[in-house]
Formats: sequence, structure tokens, C-alpha cells
Amino acid sequence: MSKSADILPDTNVVLRYLLRDIPEQFEQATDFFEQIRTGKKKMVFLESVLVECVYILTKFYNVPRKEAAQTLAGVMQYKGVVNRDKAALSAALALYAESNLDPVDCVLLAKARHNAMQVFSFDKTLIKAAAKTAP
Repeated sequence: MSKSADILPDTNVVLRYLLRDIPEQFEQATDFFEQIRTGKKKMVFLESVLVECVYILTKFYNVPRKEAAQTLAGVMQYKGVVNRDKAALSAALALYAESNLDPVDCVLLAKARHNAMQVFSFDKTLIKAAAKTAP
């Protein structure tokens, strides 16, 4: 985690911002994310929150996986998002948009590649994907 951030938004804050479905919460989330976008405030986008957002957007709100990934990747690029693993999480979202892998596997593959590590799994689909994404 980055020491320069002091805010950890939860999944509901991100979802209200993206879905605009609860007006009062959307307004508060928009104010918050505008400050993050411009860098006036700093936040860390926890991996668990990111994965939960992907899951909820695609499974409960039927947002196409590519759209969900691109939207979240856009938020990841906000100036005030100061994750040390920002590049790996962005790569995981790109992989998710272009594959049939689940979001956790995409994070695993992206972090393995970003850190020059190997994936150890019994999941044949994941093993095959790891072979394709190896450095």
C-alpha cells in the first residue's frame, strides 16, 4: 500500500459512482472521485475492491466484461490513485476484457508477469493462459 494515500474506498462507493443508481450517493461519490481524478485527494484501489467491482458489475448488473474492465481501468488512471501495483492491476483489467478468465485469475497472471514470477495452479485454463503470458 502507498503511504501517500489516506483513503480506501469500498466497493459501494465505486459502484454508486459508476452506476449512478442512487442519486444522493452518486453525488457524494462524484465529488470524491473528482478530487481523486484531479489528484487533490489520494486513494488506494484495493485489489479486493477492484475484483468485487468487476464481479458485481458483470454478474448482477450485466455490464459486458469489456465495458466493466475499461471503465474501471479509466478510474485506475485517475491522478490520485496511487497504488504501487497500479500497472499490474491495469494489465489485469485489460486481460479480463480480452479473455474468458475470471477476474482473480487475471490479477494473478498480471501480477506474476509484472513481478517476473510463475503461476502455480491445477487449473488447466489458468496454466494455459500463464504459458501465453509468460515473459
